[in-house]
Amino acid sequence: MAKHLARDLDRLQKLILGMARLVDEAVGRATQALQTRDANIAREVLIADADIDEHENQIQDECLKILALNQPVAGDLRRIAAVFAITTDLERIGDLAVDISERAIALSEVSEFPIPDKFLRLTDFVTSMVRQALEAFVNSDSRLAARVIRLDDEADRLHAEIIAELIAAMKADPARVEAGVSLFSVTRHLERIGDHATNIAEDVVYLVEGEIIRHRPELLKTDR
Repeated sequence: MAKHLARDLDRLQKLILGMARLVDEAVGRATQALQTRDANIAREVLIADADIDEHENQIQDECLKILALNQPVAGDLRRIAAVFAITTDLERIGDLAVDISERAIALSEVSEFPIPDKFLRLTDFVTSMVRQALEAFVNSDSRLAARVIRLDDEADRLHAEIIAELIAAMKADPARVEAGVSLFSVTRHLERIGDHATNIAEDVVYLVEGEIIRHRPELLKTDR
């Protein structure tokens, strides 16, 4: 039984890492399409989303099979629960990449709109949060996960500042409203990607330490 469980958990790890790679590519290409106003790249992201959805179904089916056939306990059970939750967050990040791509297509058809420097910073920031959260998962590193959780406040601050700048720009030039609204939406999508990275990091803390800290910030120990 233990040998079969180890084999199944190894397969599960490979599946979720494959899904993480697809999601990382989707976010990267979606933001690239936005910055270069390339509708073709954006459409590629829309097509590739089906593969991400298929990975989610496959991973969650695998989790249920392991639970039914192996009846894992303790750390193994926590790993399966964490993978199940992380898979959901990865799929939602993929959906947000699709949303960004749809806005990129819309922006490619309207007049130029200057993208705030902070917007590019937010893009890099939340992408880094996702990658660090996944690195924390791969290495079972709760300290790195805790650092990712703390980064969410900075992502929220950048989001708020960008929204204020976009509103000011649209008020100053009504001709920019259509493009501004699209960038407004993309900024919100990026902020949500940061939220999902935070969720993944919280699941890593649970996996490693057995402690549920979601919605309980007081449990995010300062020594982590």
